[in-house]
Amino acid sequence: MVINLITGCAGFIGTNLSLYLLRKGERVLGIDNFSSGLKKNVEMLKTYKNFEFKELDVSKKFVLNERRISKIFHLASMASPKYYQKFPLETLKTNFIGTMNLLEIAKKTGSIFIFSSTSEIYGDPAVHPQKETYWGNVNPIGLRACYDEGKRVAETLSFEYYRLHKVKIKVARIFNTFGEYMSKDDGRVVSNFIIQALKNDNITVYGDGSQTRSFCYVADLVDGILKLSETDDQFTGPVNLGSDTELKILDLAKIILKLTGSKSKIIFKSLPFDDPVKRRPDLTLARKVLNYKNSFSLEDGLSRTIDYFKGEI
Repeated sequence: MVINLITGCAGFIGTNLSLYLLRKGERVLGIDNFSSGLKKNVEMLKTYKNFEFKELDVSKKFVLNERRISKIFHLASMASPKYYQKFPLETLKTNFIGTMNLLEIAKKTGSIFIFSSTSEIYGDPAVHPQKETYWGNVNPIGLRACYDEGKRVAETLSFEYYRLHKVKIKVARIFNTFGEYMSKDDGRVVSNFIIQALKNDNITVYGDGSQTRSFCYVADLVDGILKLSETDDQFTGPVNLGSDTELKILDLAKIILKLTGSKSKIIFKSLPFDDPVKRRPDLTLARKVLNYKNSFSLEDGLSRTIDYFKGEI
């Protein structure tokens, strides 16, 4: 049986992707060092006989003897500002050295390398919505740069291995995603709002709440990643994945208040430095090449996520 290698398997997206493949009967070899991923997610995945786990740091030297790897889903990296701003060097190492290590494995095994890049590639965009052809507006020395520039150089590495070594690469630029198996304290806006609402704590909105985002339910993202992994070898991406339904952060808070029936009040705090004002993907390429679509509405996805977090707290 061929193997799907998934780095960052204990993280939010990694857990959902692993779970989907395991339920299909596919074999998954998961890697994580629990820098931000959750051990309980791995314990849940271990209940499947076709799951194998190795605890290791992809930014350090490691050896995999398994030669039957068919796809490498490289999801490892701290992805929320709370974590990557606390561990900037580790974030940079994961995205540079870790990505090179995984590309070397792809080179040796002939496997398909699917890299989870990010909408942060575009920085605080001067173009809206963001197309894959847009090069971005990133502050290379700001507080978010360890993640933004880490992902940018990882894309560069991927394409150099494609050009020099004919590695079969696929680059997904992932926009804001939410759903089950998120960490309740990861500092992301959806999890923050839901936990605050369920506890009837004040909901903290940064700035005046007029900044916009587009939120994708994780099942739709996983579907997009898998469709990308199955494209012809000549299609490398990058390709945007997410939702193009844009809304204000303040409106997101109000929707979560309604869905939870919370008594929380909305309070406002200063906007973090370098926080993008607008963020929405142009999904034309994904729809054309992947037949990508968003099957879950925002409210449906949020309701499922709220139910998950009720069990968590």
